[in-house]
Amino acid sequence: MKINAAQIQALGLAVIQVEMEAVQALTERVNSQFVSACELMLLCKGRVVVTGMGKSGHIAGKIAATLASTGTPAFFVHSGEASHGDLGMITQQDVVLALSNSGETAEILTLLPLLKRLGVPLIAMTGNAASSLAQFATVHIDVSVTKEACPLGLAPTSSTTVALVMGDALAVSLLETRGFTRDDFALSHPGGNLGKRLLLHVKDIMHTGEQIPKVYETALISEALLEMTQKKLGMTAIVDAANKVIGIYTDGDLRRTLAQQINIHADVIATVMTRNCTVISEEMLAAEAIRIMEQKKIKDLLVVDPQRHLIGALNLQDLLHAGLM
Repeated sequence: MKINAAQIQALGLAVIQVEMEAVQALTERVNSQFVSACELMLLCKGRVVVTGMGKSGHIAGKIAATLASTGTPAFFVHSGEASHGDLGMITQQDVVLALSNSGETAEILTLLPLLKRLGVPLIAMTGNAASSLAQFATVHIDVSVTKEACPLGLAPTSSTTVALVMGDALAVSLLETRGFTRDDFALSHPGGNLGKRLLLHVKDIMHTGEQIPKVYETALISEALLEMTQKKLGMTAIVDAANKVIGIYTDGDLRRTLAQQINIHADVIATVMTRNCTVISEEMLAAEAIRIMEQKKIKDLLVVDPQRHLIGALNLQDLLHAGLM
């Protein structure tokens, strides 16, 4: 088969154009029905149960996951399994969100009498406002499309895209209305890199106590080098008699020291240390410490209390080991 690159590109662009137009048409559907759907989910004392079949089922699963991670308790129930026992997952405290492009999906229609008996509010997301599902629903959200991006008009493409976008619109609207914060988001994502960046503080990973490399300003350079070697952080803090930070000495400072041919056994560390070094608070997010390192092009940070007393030390390797980079 001879491949025509220009034709393939044109086909791909045509699909994107069709789906863009379908998504743009959704702006007129964020209406009173959309608001009513949000109100049902906001007032729900249980969970939002999202259901669907086929491609709509895949979209329903993603919407359920997005709702759950943005402050709206939700889970997905496969419509085909619901009538074979999984309907027991739904309680009278819940709200059901059902997805069906035709609005006539048999597996979903089978559930309607049972939902009515339970008195569970039903939000239908369909492409046919005259369908059985739309007519039965407490609230109907129109996600109809003029055509699928598939040239055969058979494969769900535009229809699944607009359903997904409408689901995101619902989830984010609920997020904002609930006052869901970055910290709330992190609590539901503790295992991922995002959760770490939002939850992990400097105090959680910094070196403390005897692990902190430090010498007094009167120490010889050789003594400072010994402290750096023993503590294995590639730097040492320089403190005064009150344990307040007055400077730092790093591997980079050592290279500059050797270039000056200074006598490391005779000169004190105060003559070669970096004064006015960058310090941070233990309450700072570790992600912010990364930003400071990148901005200032440094690999080491000293952690101090409000009075500038030394309480910890942190380097780039600590952040790498914490999985933040």
